[in-house]
Amino acid sequence: MSDHGSAGSHSGDFESHKATYDGFIKGSVALTFVSLFVLIALVSFSFVTSGNLLLGFGGLILGFIAVAIDARAGGKWLLSGGLLVLYALVVAVALS
Repeated sequence: MSDHGSAGSHSGDFESHKATYDGFIKGSVALTFVSLFVLIALVSFSFVTSGNLLLGFGGLILGFIAVAIDARAGGKWLLSGGLLVLYALVVAVALS
């Protein structure tokens, strides 16, 4: 039969699995925010008549920077969420 070792040898495995899971969750949230910023920028490119390039690319660049800052800072995502709502409001106002 195979030797599975002592119970103490699996404690390092749990920490590595937890770190992998935390990284997966952080990456999923970051990818969701990036996708939402791209979606709003595409709306800006398509429907805003004046200043659509500046508004679209400016929002994308600021959004990517905010997501990178929040990903490095921890798991609060306040900067990305706030900027996403503000960007969506600015694009909605530019549409009308």
